[in-house]
Amino acid sequence: MTQSSHTIAPNADLDPRAAARTDWARAATGDAGLVLERASMDAGFRSYWRGRTGDGTVIVMDSPPDKEDVRPWLQVRELIAAGGVRVPDVLAIDEATGFLLLEDLGHHTYLHVIDADNAGALFDAAIDQLLKLQATPVPTGFPAYDEDLLARELRLFDEWFLGRHLGVSLDCGDLEQLELVYRRLIDAALAQPRVLVHRDFMPRNLMPVGDDGPAVLDFQDAVLGPIAYDPICLFKDAFLSWPEHRVDAWLDHYHARAYAAGLPVPELARFRRDADWIGVHRHLKVIGIFARLNLRDHKPKYVADVARFFAYLDGVLPKYPELAPLAELIARHVKPALAAA
Repeated sequence: MTQSSHTIAPNADLDPRAAARTDWARAATGDAGLVLERASMDAGFRSYWRGRTGDGTVIVMDSPPDKEDVRPWLQVRELIAAGGVRVPDVLAIDEATGFLLLEDLGHHTYLHVIDADNAGALFDAAIDQLLKLQATPVPTGFPAYDEDLLARELRLFDEWFLGRHLGVSLDCGDLEQLELVYRRLIDAALAQPRVLVHRDFMPRNLMPVGDDGPAVLDFQDAVLGPIAYDPICLFKDAFLSWPEHRVDAWLDHYHARAYAAGLPVPELARFRRDADWIGVHRHLKVIGIFARLNLRDHKPKYVADVARFFAYLDGVLPKYPELAPLAELIARHVKPALAAA
């Protein structure tokens, strides 16, 4: 739901999905002449298309059922909307084909409009939504950030980034040390108080839509998990970085607001440690995902931001002797390769 580009003229012979998408959108809106333009595309297989009707503009979400099941998006949307979180209005649904008609929230996300001057106010408004999300009761059986999921995410780093992207073969000693760090990160994550976690609560997934905003996007992968996860996503973003002193101040501000709201945050020093450690987990995961997007999904642009995450790691790992084996592995295997690139 970001910037639009060129008009797509559907042709069933060239792109049956495009033709089906346009036909569905015309039927859903009652506008036989509706034309769709690209609005944005996820890192995954979901895409968004903007169309203009006589009443204004609408967005078509296209989630190919064999690649991106739309039902989790709908289920989580209903859950967090009931908790007061601002989410896109749904105007029409076709689960079988993976098409949704949504309100148009505009062309710009936080990522387009945030800067050094307005960041404090925008983040404070984002915290408004985050506190509502984290306070949302999680139903029985809701997916959890359990040990298996935490471990699978960490494995993305050594499988996709170290192994496939860099071509590094770790010896037995390296693997033992990496497994030790993984074990410590998993244990720390499981020890945190648990709330509803968006898992990608960052500027690109927030839309500045007005007094009841920002609207929250891309929430379909939400789980019950560590309370410090989403704050670290917000302030240590995948696509822009802030001075460390500002990040520290924003984390403290979030903590004070969460405590006042009755959320289960630990005392500040413990929360700051939890944020650091779950941040290391997320940074490793995202590095692996960006390598996979490049190698498997042929989306190379994300790899350019890998260096940002190693900078985040450089700022945290020296503070914790328990994580020293990871710092040593990065120094031996990663930094020489990045410097040569």
